Amino acid sequence: MAVKVKNIIPSKRLEAAQTNQHIASVKTMIDKVTVTNTTGAAVTFSCNLVPSGGAVDDANAIIKDKAVATGETYVCPELVGHVLESGDAISMIASVADSLTIRASGREVT
Repeated sequence: MAVKVKNIIPSKRLEAAQTNQHIASVKTMIDKVTVTNTTGAAVTFSCNLVPSGGAVDDANAIIKDKAVATGETYVCPELVGHVLESGDAISMIASVADSLTIRASGREVT
């Protein structure tokens, strides 16, 4: 078994449409996810861990409508330690496009 530390979501701006931010190609453990608000107003976001072949719904919601204040970085403790199987996705949405910067790190196990 090999373990590779990886930047699973390079820094990017979050969309205002539900979007798969990462689709696992191998078993992946989430170590850290940050969401930073660089705008002048609070912005909310939601995050789902969607099983392979599945769709975003309340059954796979991990973070729902979390408000991130102006200048705040939220560290997403709800996601740390979750495991994605091959084909599973991290899907996120923001209440306002291009207002939140996201980044995630993890480990791929092969």
